[in-house]
Amino acid sequence: MTFNPAPTDLSGKRCFVTGANGGIGASAAEHFAALGAQVFTTDLGDQFEGNCQSEHRGLNLLSDQGLEDCKSWIADMKPDVIFNNAAIFDMGSVLEADLAQYDRLFGVNVRAAYAVMQSAAQSMVKEGKQGSIINLASQAGHRGEALVAHYCATKAAIISYTQSAALALAPYKIRVNAISPGVIDTPMWKDVDALFAKFENKEIGQKKREVGEEVPLGYMGSPEDVARTAVFLASDQSQYITAQTISVDGGNVLR
Repeated sequence: MTFNPAPTDLSGKRCFVTGANGGIGASAAEHFAALGAQVFTTDLGDQFEGNCQSEHRGLNLLSDQGLEDCKSWIADMKPDVIFNNAAIFDMGSVLEADLAQYDRLFGVNVRAAYAVMQSAAQSMVKEGKQGSIINLASQAGHRGEALVAHYCATKAAIISYTQSAALALAPYKIRVNAISPGVIDTPMWKDVDALFAKFENKEIGQKKREVGEEVPLGYMGSPEDVARTAVFLASDQSQYITAQTISVDGGNVLR
C-alpha cells in the first residue's frame, strides 16, 4: 500500500483573514503565511499589525459600505481559504442587554460573517475552487451564559450557519467548518475581564485567573492554539471534514 500523507503546505493558496489585528486573527495570518500562502487581511485599522506580509485593507464590517467594499474585494481576490474571524464582545443579561447591543453584536458577529462567507462561497463556485471556509464560533455558542446573552446567541448562529453552508456547498467540494475557542489569552481579555469585574463585582484580573484555573488542562489557551487548528482546516489534512465545529478549549466543553 502506498502512503501519501496529505500536505499542510499552503503554497499558491490565497487566504483571507477578517479581524486580523486581534490575537487569533494575527496568529492565523502568520501561520498561513509561514506555510506559503498569499495572505489578505482586514480589520478596523489601516495597517496590519501581525508579523507577516499581507495585503491589508481597513474596513468596518458593521457599516453597509464597509461590508460592500469587503464583498467586492473578495470577488477580486478569488480566495481559496477564508478565516471568518471578525467579532465583537459585550455583556448583559436578558434584563440588561438592549437592542442597541443586539444590533452591534449581530451586525458584526452574524450579519457580516454571513456576508463574508456567502461572498467567498460565490467566488469559489465561480472560479471552480474547492476551497475551505473557516468560521470563528466560541464555547459560548454551545450554551447560554447569564451575563452574555447576545454574544452567546451570535456564536450559536455561527455554528448553525456553518452546518447549513457546508451542506449547501458540499456538491462543489467546498468545505465549511468552525472553530470553537474556549478561554484564549488574547488582548481582548483585558476588556472582557473589566466587564466581568463590573458585572460580578470582582477585582481586575480575578476573572481571568479564575477561568484559566477552571479549564481542565489548567490554563488559558493561546492564539497559536487556534491558528494551528485553522491551518489544519485550511489544508488538505482536513479534506474529508466539513460541517464540523472543532473545540479548542482545553476540555471546557464536552460533546
